[in-house]
Amino acid sequence: MFKRDVKELHELIMRNLRAQGLETPLLQKRLIEAWPVVAGPTVMRYTQETVIRNQTLYVRLSSPALRAELSMCRQKLVKKLNDYVQSQVIADIRFN
Repeated sequence: MFKRDVKELHELIMRNLRAQGLETPLLQKRLIEAWPVVAGPTVMRYTQETVIRNQTLYVRLSSPALRAELSMCRQKLVKKLNDYVQSQVIADIRFN
């Protein structure tokens, strides 16, 4: 009897996506979709746009007061978002 090389389906899919160069865009999309969950409904009311460029999440907010408050807890938000997608997708957040 021989031993089979058993791998999880998730691992095989991610390896295939990585080989085709699609892993990073998929993770970035998942992170942008995670913003409403991590930030919460109150912050989402003032969020106008979210974009990722060069490992930085740019969030356009309509409230200057909220922008200042969120700027103070940027690193905590970065950690929560990366933990949510289970990968190091962004290194910083900028609020506009």
